[in-house]
Amino acid sequence: MPPTPDCSTCPLRRIAASAAAAADAEGRMSQNDAMQGAEALIYPVILSGGAGTRLWPLSRPDTPKQFLTLLGTRTMMQETVARTADRAGFAAPLVVSGERHVALVARQIREAGSEAAAIFLEPEGRNTAGAIALAAYWLAERDAEALMLVMPSDHAIADVESFHRAIAAARPAAEAGRLVTFGIRPTHAETGYGYIEVGGALPDMRDVHHVVAFVEKPPLEKARALIGTGRHCWNGGIFLFSARAYVAELERLAPDVADACRAATRAAQDDGDYIRPDAAAFAACPSISIDYAIMEKTDRAAVVPVDMGWSDVGSWQALWALKERDGQDSICEGAAIDMDGHGNLVIVDGGPPVGTMGMRDCVIVSTASGVLVMPRERSGDIRALAEAMLKRLGES
Repeated sequence: MPPTPDCSTCPLRRIAASAAAAADAEGRMSQNDAMQGAEALIYPVILSGGAGTRLWPLSRPDTPKQFLTLLGTRTMMQETVARTADRAGFAAPLVVSGERHVALVARQIREAGSEAAAIFLEPEGRNTAGAIALAAYWLAERDAEALMLVMPSDHAIADVESFHRAIAAARPAAEAGRLVTFGIRPTHAETGYGYIEVGGALPDMRDVHHVVAFVEKPPLEKARALIGTGRHCWNGGIFLFSARAYVAELERLAPDVADACRAATRAAQDDGDYIRPDAAAFAACPSISIDYAIMEKTDRAAVVPVDMGWSDVGSWQALWALKERDGQDSICEGAAIDMDGHGNLVIVDGGPPVGTMGMRDCVIVSTASGVLVMPRERSGDIRALAEAMLKRLGES
C-alpha cells in the first residue's frame, strides 16, 4: 500500500491524535501507546450516500436528507457526528461518501466543530457491504484492535444516552469477534423496515443476544404478527464490530466484495484530505448490502435490543410523526397557513407561500425547485414520483 503522507493534516496523523485524545480522556493510555491501545478504540464509520428522493422536493440528488436541518438546528449529518464527539474511547469519525457530496460532508463536519479522521470517496455507489469494507480494510492496516461503529448519516436518535448504553453492552461481544447489530424495539407494526428475530442471550452477556433470523420488509399483517411475538426488533442498520472480524467474514462469505475492496484500498490515492479508492478495482465490487452479503449468512451475528427513539426519517409520514404538532395535529413551517385542516404537514422552504383550507392528512411542500402535494398515507410511494420528476427535469 502506498505510504501515508507525513503531514500534520493526513488521516493517519488525525487518527493518532484522536487516539491520544481519547486515551487522555480516559486516563488509561499514554500518547505513545495510543495507536496500539490497552483498550480498543471505537471508530465511528459514517455512511453518507443517498439519492435524495424519499423527501423530495426538500431533498434532492445534490442535497440528500442528511444535509438538511429537519429536526432542530443541526443537520442530520452533524447530529450523527455529535453522537460520539468528545466521548472517551471514541476516535474521530471515518466518513464514506461520494465525490458529489464531499464538499458538503467536509463543510458540515467542520461547521459542527469536529473533524473527520478520513473521508473515503466512493468512485461509484456499491451499497453498504462495499462502503464499509473500504473503511475496514484501511483501518485494519492501521489499528489491529479497532472497533467500527457503523452508522448511517441520516437517522434520528432521540435518546443518545440509551444508545451509548447499548454500545457499552455490545462492546465485549464485538471485541470477542461478534458482528453486533442494534435491534430497535418496535413501537408499531411497520412495513418499511426489516426485522430481526432475537434469540437467547450470549453467555455472560445478558444484553447481547443470538440472532435467530433476519426478516425482509413484511406486509402489514405479517408485521403485526411479528410484533405480537415479542421476539422481533426493527433492523436499524447500525453495527459494532472489529475491522478485523468484518474483513474475515467478508473474505469468507463475500469474496468478490472482499477482493474488489481490498484491491481498491491498496491502490487508493491519499492526498491528506481525501482517500480515493481505485476506481477500476472498486467497479468490480457487487452492489450488495451488508445484510445480504454478511449478516444473514454469518454465524457470528449478535443483536442488542435498544429503545432509543430511533427513526430513519425515511418518509414524509415519518417526519410528520417526529415533529411537534399543533392542536389540529398539523405542522406548518415557513410561509404557510393551514386553515380548518387536520393532520397535515405543510412546509415552505424557498418556494411560493402555501395556504390550505379544509385539507386532512396531506403533505404539501413548496421549494424553489419543486412543489409536492399528496395524501400523507402515500408517503411510501414518493420515490417513484421523485424519480419520474427528476427524469423529466433531466436530473440524475
